[in-house]
Amino acid sequence: MDWTERHLVDAYVFGYPLVYNVSSLQAIAEHGMGALPAAGFNAFAHSPSLATPDEPFVSVNNDTIYSIAQLDLSGGPLLLHVPDTGGAYSVLQFVDAWTNNFAYVGRRATGTAEAAFLITPPGWSGDVPEGARVIESPTDIATIVGRLAVDGDGDMPRVRSLQEQLTLTPMDGNGPLRGIPHAASGITEHLRFWDLLRRWSQAFPPSAADRDYLARFAQYGLTDPGNPYGVVSRELDEHLEHAFAAGRSRVEELARESAGDVVNGWQGMPHAFDYNIDHLGLGTIDAPEWKIGDRETGYQVRAASARNGLWGNHGYEAYYAGVYVDADGEQLGGSRAYELRLAELPPADAFWSITMYSMPEYHLVANPIARYSIGDRTPGLVTGDDGSLVIRMQHERPDDEAAAANWLPTPEGDFRPMLRVYQPRDAMLDGSYVMPPITRVA
Repeated sequence: MDWTERHLVDAYVFGYPLVYNVSSLQAIAEHGMGALPAAGFNAFAHSPSLATPDEPFVSVNNDTIYSIAQLDLSGGPLLLHVPDTGGAYSVLQFVDAWTNNFAYVGRRATGTAEAAFLITPPGWSGDVPEGARVIESPTDIATIVGRLAVDGDGDMPRVRSLQEQLTLTPMDGNGPLRGIPHAASGITEHLRFWDLLRRWSQAFPPSAADRDYLARFAQYGLTDPGNPYGVVSRELDEHLEHAFAAGRSRVEELARESAGDVVNGWQGMPHAFDYNIDHLGLGTIDAPEWKIGDRETGYQVRAASARNGLWGNHGYEAYYAGVYVDADGEQLGGSRAYELRLAELPPADAFWSITMYSMPEYHLVANPIARYSIGDRTPGLVTGDDGSLVIRMQHERPDDEAAAANWLPTPEGDFRPMLRVYQPRDAMLDGSYVMPPITRVA
């Protein structure tokens, strides 16, 4: 690989989150996702049930009911109404086109009382409705990822009532929507990626400092206002094709290498979403310990986080940790049986769970008992006299009844469990609580 292609790999890593995110939100707005119906833009789509393997979304959680809205603010602001959840956990996470978490509304951030918020496009000024708090989006396109805790099927009527009260209302005087630009037609897969990066970075520009970084790649057409990929020289086309393939491989490497220190095989990710350092709004924590100071490091973390878990929360809202290997450092696989012995449960002010994902897709795993995660709200678990919990991970149902009660089914192939701790306590974030290794059962 020559210098040009190595340089372009940096551009791929920089642009991958934008292209992946906008492609995903556009597809979900138009076609839905699994049980989540299509709702178009500027309206909530509500999932009627917890996620299942029918929803092929990267690292989707199985702890909360999703209420998701894709926003197009090009026509003007939207008024968001949030109902009173009576103290129950919920969070509305606001994500811009570049996957930056720029605001939070919910139990941790703003409380659980009924409230109104005005969501505005970048640079907007005007009258704010009485009692509403302003949330400014850094880009015209954004996503609200709503997660509402549900405690079993009997709790669904309460949650559905809350979903119905989540509303978005355009303000008087809003204009037409500009929508999302399409890629040029009739071009190859690799040119399509570069063309989408070019078009979407202009339609939904990043911060000024990031625009300066993108300008480094102007010679490859990434900042051209016209269509530079309609007719491409053979030399440039080869560079773009090779860099596209190498960029994909680089993002996979970053995804595996991401997170903080690896302890007992667990890759804790308290800072996997700290790459946003420019637009920290309502409900975020604007402090040095929650910001990645070096921008180019931030671009790599952003790409890895988009690949590992698109639309994940900051660590202070939800702590994530994934594990690929057992106590001996060998890849976890469905041909073996494993145990995870939790002498002390993960410290959470809300709740915790461990979810099973297939590899390399990071999708939920179909199984005969329809159990995709285990946590402190899972009914029927068997604990020891000392309060410890032993989770059994294997493909077939265990013969031992106690192990079967605590069974988290695995796929036949390789897998990656993920720990989530909602509203984690300090012990979870500062490393004083340590997850034990997953051990192989003889």
